[in-house]
Amino acid sequence: MHDTGSVQAPAPEATAPRSASASEKHARRFGLPVATALVMGNIIGGGIFLLPASVAPFGTVSLLAFGVLTLGAIALALVFGRLAERDPRTGGPYVYAREAFGDFAGFLAAWAYWITTWVSNAALAVAAVGYLDVLIPVNDHKWSACLAALVIQWLPALSNFAGSRYVGAVQLISTVLKFAPLLLVAVGGLFHFDAHNLGPFQEGGGSTLGAISASAAILLFSYLGVESAAVSAGEVRDPRRNVGRATVIGTTGAALVYLLGTLAVFGTVAHEKLVHSTAPFSDAVNAMFGGSWGGWAVALAALVSMTGCLNGWTLLSAQTPYAAARDGLFPAAFTRKRRGVPTVGVGVTVVLASLLTIYNYTAGSARVFEVLVLVTTFTATVPYLLATAAQIHHLARGEQVDRVRLVRDAVLAALAFGFSLWLVAGAGYAAVYQGVLFLFAGVPVYAWLAARRQRGGA
Repeated sequence: MHDTGSVQAPAPEATAPRSASASEKHARRFGLPVATALVMGNIIGGGIFLLPASVAPFGTVSLLAFGVLTLGAIALALVFGRLAERDPRTGGPYVYAREAFGDFAGFLAAWAYWITTWVSNAALAVAAVGYLDVLIPVNDHKWSACLAALVIQWLPALSNFAGSRYVGAVQLISTVLKFAPLLLVAVGGLFHFDAHNLGPFQEGGGSTLGAISASAAILLFSYLGVESAAVSAGEVRDPRRNVGRATVIGTTGAALVYLLGTLAVFGTVAHEKLVHSTAPFSDAVNAMFGGSWGGWAVALAALVSMTGCLNGWTLLSAQTPYAAARDGLFPAAFTRKRRGVPTVGVGVTVVLASLLTIYNYTAGSARVFEVLVLVTTFTATVPYLLATAAQIHHLARGEQVDRVRLVRDAVLAALAFGFSLWLVAGAGYAAVYQGVLFLFAGVPVYAWLAARRQRGGA
């Protein structure tokens, strides 16, 4: 199957040679197009359909915030590309943190990333129900909405269970389908653009820098996912070459879609209306072409986008625990692989996300869920910070002898580290506080696994 470069082969793969050919039929390494689609699909979830209205109250200064954040995201993408060249194993930030700083740092990266994935999956499914309700009324009763959210989660999980061959196909198709309506708005907006709709450069008082930071705090959450190709490096063909390229191309492509789409909406929907819009892309389509069919089209596009995003995030949610389990830092059951996919990781993740979804609907409090979503923004930055710190560590050790490239890599690492810290600040005090509690809840798990590993080696 897929050689991830680990020193220990997973038992299920090593002890089942007769089923290898059947598994290989459904397991296929990702090429550059699918790896790029994985990055773009995971960065662009459903948030793009709400972003223009979210940042409109700050004025068009928010477009500058987009530019600043894009530079930070691309710097982070380049750092992941450099790290993948050095160590192209499945696990991404976990692998980089453990190799540089040891088992505990690696465990924290894996634990934090795992929390991020399954909580985000639950949040994405619940948000998708809102778009599904436009097409099929399901929000009239909480249990019908809950059932719809569970179905939306389990369909991508079943795609993963079918094998990495099908994961890649679903990811590529959903990415293409989601971009059709987004590009329609972005390109169509150029022909219907009216500068009078833009509104003021900066809404309200305060400094321009303050307005950029305030709008950036919202936009920051939209760039999570730049690590997608690095996390699945073991499933990518020629990872030393393709992971970095897919990460940079995917991040740049997502940034262009964000920027062009937001600019088009700004220029086609009157500012006063956009500030209060709950479906800005729908309003933009209606303004460009007339009629009221925009709501249906955007709802369908959002569902496709979110399903594709869930498909990719479900795979990522299993890859990091798989890599950590191979090294004895997660329970051994997470090493079980079938058809190129860590099936136990996928199963545990979708069950936890489902339980959280049920809790959300039974608790009847959206506020609890919103806090959990913000917590994932913090937990995602833990592996980002550890990975960029690992790159700084390698550079400080003098591993890079080319002086020009050393300076370039050092600047990129510093920018990526600053971008990651900005992500933490954007999450807010409450999210950081609760995120630390989530993070440290994993310490007893590490202590137990470390003791078992030491006892076994004694």
